[in-house]
Amino acid sequence: MTAPATVQRWRAAATRGSVTPTRKAIEGFSHSRTRESTWPSRATYRFASTLYSYSFTPDAAWSRVFAGQREILAYLRATAQRYRLDDMLRCGVQVLGARWDGAAGRWLLETSDGPYSAAVLVLATGPWHVPRRLEVPGIEDFNGPVFHTARWDHSVDLAGRRVTVVGSGASAVQVVPAIEAQAASVGLFQRTAQWVLPKPDLLLPAAFNRLLDRVPGARGALRAGQYALQEGFGYAFRHPQGARLLEAGARAHLRLAVRDRQLRRQLTPDYRLGCKRLLTSSTFYRALCQPHVRLHPTAVTAVRGNEVVGADGTTVPTDVLIEATGFRVGELPLAKSLYGTNGRTLDEAWGGEPQAYMGTTVSGFPNLFLLLGPNLLGGSTSAITVLEAQLTYLIAALAHLDQGGHCALDVRSAAQAAHNTAVQDALATTVYNTGGCTSYYFTSTGRNTFAWPWSTGRLVRRLSRFDADAYTSDAPVRPLPLPSQKRPQPGDRTGAANAE
Repeated sequence: MTAPATVQRWRAAATRGSVTPTRKAIEGFSHSRTRESTWPSRATYRFASTLYSYSFTPDAAWSRVFAGQREILAYLRATAQRYRLDDMLRCGVQVLGARWDGAAGRWLLETSDGPYSAAVLVLATGPWHVPRRLEVPGIEDFNGPVFHTARWDHSVDLAGRRVTVVGSGASAVQVVPAIEAQAASVGLFQRTAQWVLPKPDLLLPAAFNRLLDRVPGARGALRAGQYALQEGFGYAFRHPQGARLLEAGARAHLRLAVRDRQLRRQLTPDYRLGCKRLLTSSTFYRALCQPHVRLHPTAVTAVRGNEVVGADGTTVPTDVLIEATGFRVGELPLAKSLYGTNGRTLDEAWGGEPQAYMGTTVSGFPNLFLLLGPNLLGGSTSAITVLEAQLTYLIAALAHLDQGGHCALDVRSAAQAAHNTAVQDALATTVYNTGGCTSYYFTSTGRNTFAWPWSTGRLVRRLSRFDADAYTSDAPVRPLPLPSQKRPQPGDRTGAANAE
């Protein structure tokens, strides 16, 4: 099946009422109307723009190798319009809970617009949904603006202000270079040093884009080449000895960019590259070397008035406090209010250790599909590639339901357990587990519930077909016509969600 046909199949399934469409793969569920105000416009993403495009729509004329947020968002919106998905999306509606009705073979949802039902429920909220806020004594009394990078407050003018950024991961690496020219001073609190590789972010002239348009298949080939390059990083992560060459490159980048020996020591990680999310930037170190920017290699322990206090006793006068503190990756929205066949919530079924079959289905929760679920990601490819593979699997599952006259698909607990045992065994030798660091890949119990231990190619192949033998299939006692549910109209953000 070609990818455009896949999109049409997804549209057709949603039109029949058999799937609840969400906006995650397009803009971000429940935040689509305010997404433009969530990130500094100068910040760029960690993968080349070609990997933020869909394989079936690679024809975006990117202005640079690593495009910024606004350009990628415009591409996603244009793609939604191109395939006529906008008229199927309901924005500004919060899902409050869901319960599986075994008798009807449907999910019953409670939303801010009222009740809704669906034969298939897709949770596409993803792992980067719930911001991890800074929880230290006194922060509630800070007498200035405080906001998380995922909820960027564009009403705050940073010009001439003393800005403190807490956190040194992917968000900080993008934010600090984007704001340092505006602020009077920037202080960065770094609990753990990060591996940073240079980012070859070049302008793409109009002539280059015209050439790509004239040569059939050129854009697809460019995307495939970038994908292959990223797979090389994945190989190094799966074979820790192979990461030494990348570490040498990262050290050379640090040495060339930072002349101050003490600062260089503070920025040098003490764990293997790939153990944490690999970062790329050619501007982060340069920003830290500016005279008005200061690195504080310590955790934040308190806020006193307008001062941020570090574990080593450092105090930094601050006008604006920016939390680059990441996300609660293991806390899936709705997990505490989504009930399966035995009356248990998804959160109770997981017991603090999220796991699924192929990161997509969970035993005891029929007709539920997770996008970007447990153990599907890593440091070597973009989420778009994984999403496309999962949607292919989802469409095949819907076809199995339709063709077999089934009411529900529930993955067998034995199949789920065997898959996750194989995942954990394979992870044991990867740099994710042996690199000597702590990361959001792990739960509080020490289980890696984030990373995929094999190649992206293997992931795509495994999800390219629906393995019906891994599931139980139930047929309804009597034919159940799909209820008539109100179709969203352009601009319609209110009204009853279900006319059942």
